[in-house]
Amino acid sequence: SVRQKETPLANAVFWAARKGNLALLQLLLNSGRVDVDCKDSYGTSALMVASYSGHYDCARELILQGADINLQRETGSTALFFASQQGHDDIVRLLFEYGASTEFKTKDGGTALSAACQRGHSKVVETLLKNGANIHDQLSDGATPLFLASQEGHVTVIRQLLASGAKVNQPREDAAAPLWMAAQMGHSEVVKVLLLRGADRDADRKDGSTALFKAAHKGHWQVAEELLKFSPCLGLLKNGSTALHAAVLSGSVKTVTLLLRANADATLPNKNNDLPADLTTNERILRILRPQILNGRS
Repeated sequence: SVRQKETPLANAVFWAARKGNLALLQLLLNSGRVDVDCKDSYGTSALMVASYSGHYDCARELILQGADINLQRETGSTALFFASQQGHDDIVRLLFEYGASTEFKTKDGGTALSAACQRGHSKVVETLLKNGANIHDQLSDGATPLFLASQEGHVTVIRQLLASGAKVNQPREDAAAPLWMAAQMGHSEVVKVLLLRGADRDADRKDGSTALFKAAHKGHWQVAEELLKFSPCLGLLKNGSTALHAAVLSGSVKTVTLLLRANADATLPNKNNDLPADLTTNERILRILRPQILNGRS
């Protein structure tokens, strides 16, 4: 597409919208010499700028002067997307009042709802859901709003989404489910909420790793503790390893201890025929594993 040449007047409109200078904005728009929908070279409109910056009065003025609410930037973002991403609930509500649509997507499949969920803006999430945002929308990689909120650890938003019918086990394209992602990121409170709402404790990603395996591998013992309450698989996984092997590699004494207490088998070899004890030189971990190995062999 041909890049639009920016004029000094258009630049002044963007500046006023970004700074929240209502008087200047009105002066420029009333001059009749600048289009309310003038855009910068990326297709950004003044309404998008005001919505992103959180300037309610400027956003309202632009709307009353006839700004196109559902205009899309080159990336596909709209004013609603920007207001939602930044958590400006008053502007989100204003945009809906004047006909904003939740249907528009960015080039990577992002929506106003996915942006708000990723940032943890629970008030905005509530407003978007009330106004028809689709809870099952997915990014181009398959990530749902619930997945994004789980990745970032936003417990309140996760509860809202689940209460509104989000699918707790809906995976991304690589088969990673929200629980797997929350476990990898170390969000134990999120893991707890997802498990209580029916998350599949043993769902694995395409590489054969489960939530417990990822938590163990990262040394996230609080996550492992939550998962162990739901009796996940402690045996050999599709990736040819066990959670205990992963915990040993992480060097987390606490995680290794938790797994052994849950009856993880220290004598179970991985696909390379290595025992967990073969994967470390950490004396503290070896001291915990040795009695288990001896007991297992007696």
